[in-house]
Amino acid sequence: MNIDKNKLPTHIAIIMDGNGRWAKSKGLTRQAGHKKGSETLINVVQQANELGIKYLTVFAFSTENWRRPKKEIDYLMNLASNMFNSHRNQFKKMNIKTNVIGDLTRLPYKLQEIVKDVMFRSKDRDGLVFTVALSYGSREEIVSTTKKIAMDIVNKEIDINELNEELFNSYLYTNSLPDVDLLIRTSGEKRISNFLLWQVSYSELYFTDVCWPDFSREEFYKAINFFAKNERRFGGLK
Repeated sequence: MNIDKNKLPTHIAIIMDGNGRWAKSKGLTRQAGHKKGSETLINVVQQANELGIKYLTVFAFSTENWRRPKKEIDYLMNLASNMFNSHRNQFKKMNIKTNVIGDLTRLPYKLQEIVKDVMFRSKDRDGLVFTVALSYGSREEIVSTTKKIAMDIVNKEIDINELNEELFNSYLYTNSLPDVDLLIRTSGEKRISNFLLWQVSYSELYFTDVCWPDFSREEFYKAINFFAKNERRFGGLK
């Protein structure tokens, strides 16, 4: 499948949904679905890098996911740790900068330390910026941002009259990232699910019935071609 590289989205965000459903359909455990999903993620990172995508952000674990059974949470935390450790050298060779956003204080201490190390070691790379949303919820991000701004106003570090969209954006977890151009969600659900609510205001939304573990190179290209065919006017007229 061909891709028009002159019409690539700058920033792609993905809600990686359907690991559990994929596993159930094959008579496997949810853990097997998550493991297969992590392999798919690495493949998509490689593909995005090959295409020259500048920013890729994925929803790996939400604030709501903390309500899941402890056994599954522990598995997902270990899976994240293993992913960062196993692919750090590969990402270095590919010049990928790794970024992690969310309420990281809720992560296990070991994973917090791995995240800090990975982000520090990759901070000067200028290839694909790969952002993982871990313990992330957009409403929590917006509330946290509002509190920080309120404190800075109280402490007279900023004037309330200076507050605008640009300043608000600078307080978000994603302050170093541009707005999302293309949001992809797998597994047939058509919801944003508290992911990057501020950042997807003018995103093209692509929904596919394919579960995340089966999200192949061809499926990724389909999503990008969907984006390329859309005329983006941002509320204006051509």
